[in-house]
Amino acid sequence: MISELIVDVNPKEISIAILEDKKLVEFQKEAQDESFSVGNIYVGKVKKLMPALNAAFVDVGYKKDAFLHYLDLGIQFNSFLKFQAFAKEKKKIAQLQRMKLMPDIKKDGRINDTLKVGQEVLVQIAKEPISTKGPRLTSEISFAGRFLILIPLTDRVSVSQKIKSREERARLRQLLQSIKPKNYGVIVRTNAEGKRVAELDAELKVLVKRWELNIEKLLKSKAPSIIYEETARTVAILRDIFNPSFEQIHINNKDVFKQVTDYISLIAPNKKKIVKLYNGAQPILDNFGITKQVKSLFGKTVTFKNGAYLIIEHTEALHVVDVNSGNRNKSSLGQEDSAFEVNVAAAEEIARQLRLRDMGGIIVIDFIDMSQGDHRSSVLSKMQEFMAKDRARHNILPLSRFGLMQITRQRVRPEMEISTSEDCPTCLGKGRIKSSILFTDTLERKIEYLVKTLEVKKFSLHIHPYVAAYIQQGMFSLKRKWRKKYNVPGFKIIPNQDFGFLQYEFYDMQKNEIDLKDGTEMK
Repeated sequence: MISELIVDVNPKEISIAILEDKKLVEFQKEAQDESFSVGNIYVGKVKKLMPALNAAFVDVGYKKDAFLHYLDLGIQFNSFLKFQAFAKEKKKIAQLQRMKLMPDIKKDGRINDTLKVGQEVLVQIAKEPISTKGPRLTSEISFAGRFLILIPLTDRVSVSQKIKSREERARLRQLLQSIKPKNYGVIVRTNAEGKRVAELDAELKVLVKRWELNIEKLLKSKAPSIIYEETARTVAILRDIFNPSFEQIHINNKDVFKQVTDYISLIAPNKKKIVKLYNGAQPILDNFGITKQVKSLFGKTVTFKNGAYLIIEHTEALHVVDVNSGNRNKSSLGQEDSAFEVNVAAAEEIARQLRLRDMGGIIVIDFIDMSQGDHRSSVLSKMQEFMAKDRARHNILPLSRFGLMQITRQRVRPEMEISTSEDCPTCLGKGRIKSSILFTDTLERKIEYLVKTLEVKKFSLHIHPYVAAYIQQGMFSLKRKWRKKYNVPGFKIIPNQDFGFLQYEFYDMQKNEIDLKDGTEMK
């Protein structure tokens, strides 16, 4: 399997796509000014206690107060309170290795016996804001690396359950017990399997240093304020998924390119050359065929094999997936075998869709009815196999008597929703039709304004591919005419698959959009 990472950085948003054998399997899009990412650490202020829920609402600076349940305080919460109190009182940070840890909090304790309104608490984002809900918090502070997760103020060492070998689990536990500093806990991640002590020790020191450098901000902080901001999203994804199968990483932004190059140089110096800066004229997502896949994969109906298709419905409580055979017809197979074949193919596409849309919570799948028990068991084992690569925690139940499969999947971020519909190419969804035959006149007036008024000589025009083809067709094309008339040899036409027929944008050589609110719009 060949894996590729494509990063599209725009002034307003950043998109990250993961391809496996050229097929889109993960896609994330978020605003550049997006805050409250998973992993961020804040000093928050308790705003309200909810004894009935055994939880509290905490102000971390978000428009909605964040939610902190008693069970998310972490067993070492008393030690964190002692650590915070020392920092506020002594105006210095206590050395963890010299601290005496406090007793663990009770598992069946009550929130109103532990916190009080107005109290400042050190918290970390566990789930991003979803729908009308604020962020979900935890007081079990952690710092994630590629092989290890560091948890200050505890002495526990845990090893990932995905490492099956008892000998390897015992080796890693004993190794970390011997090298970790006192009063630092560690969770050993799956990627640590087979790693040498030097690699694990080096990362452990980096994580401890990260804690020490960032916790200094606690001295000057006043709730609500941020203490630690999680690493850039692109680097965070690489930290979790990077493996030897990655062959290409393409990025269209110099700053992000440098961040990723530095990170790859640190974790896998021999792979540094796979990171490439994309400078092509065509939008990077169009160039790698991602735009087409996004438009075909995020709709309500998803086709997958020989005419079969899925219907994906979303409700507040759960997600429902209906498997349909469509117009598929194989005379050599009976009804039972044909249903089994469709269901196996559907399981593969559903596993892909869960990762792609980042669907979380409860998912109910209505497979085509099968009467044979071995077929039903095979569909379950295939679904488990296809979802083995999913990084989100999940649980899959066997098919019920009604042919329904239930899956629970960890929800950390809002589900990815992308509209696959397009505005009317003529009116752009406004309900008023412009005379499209005069569209090229509008473009020419814009070019004239750019050259003569703004004195811009090098720029690019982004338009729909059909319009781009029309403007550039023939030996004496409109593009050639405009270049000669306005003396702009650096003028370029860039087709963009996301645009409507009459949509256009001008960009300078630094790829910044040029504002053309000059009153030359076509009436």
